[in-house]
Amino acid sequence: MPQSLAMVVVHVIFSTKERVPCIDLTIRTELNAYLAGTLRNLDCIPVEVNTLAEHVHILCSLARRVSIAALVEEVKKGSSKWLKTKAAALRNFHWQNGYGAFSVSPSMAARVRRYILNQEEHHRKVTFQDEFRAFLKRHGLQYDERYVWD
Repeated sequence: MPQSLAMVVVHVIFSTKERVPCIDLTIRTELNAYLAGTLRNLDCIPVEVNTLAEHVHILCSLARRVSIAALVEEVKKGSSKWLKTKAAALRNFHWQNGYGAFSVSPSMAARVRRYILNQEEHHRKVTFQDEFRAFLKRHGLQYDERYVWD
């Protein structure tokens, strides 16, 4: 086959350093747009991006030539620099070192998108940490609790 084709959809989740709830509601829409723009610059098509006070959910298709690690690095690096210019309270802003990335069947993308859009309601019942542990368990990932959080 002379042409290389791929459809890889990923759900990426990461939090602020030490899960500090520092991303104010007033900047979230602009941050979501910034993150989506970064994805487009990487030729990764954003399906949904939703930022909360202390974490982010990204659903996107992964460009054929971009690794998940490179995608997360670029998204975090650029948005961290950008956020530091937006408010005095964010001058020392940092994302956590790690992230979670989970494969999504294209047929399930709409369901995951709805889940991401309903994060505010979801987190009235479940903490970010419990949510993330559930993702790890659902996807069969072994982890050491000591190294998941920073």
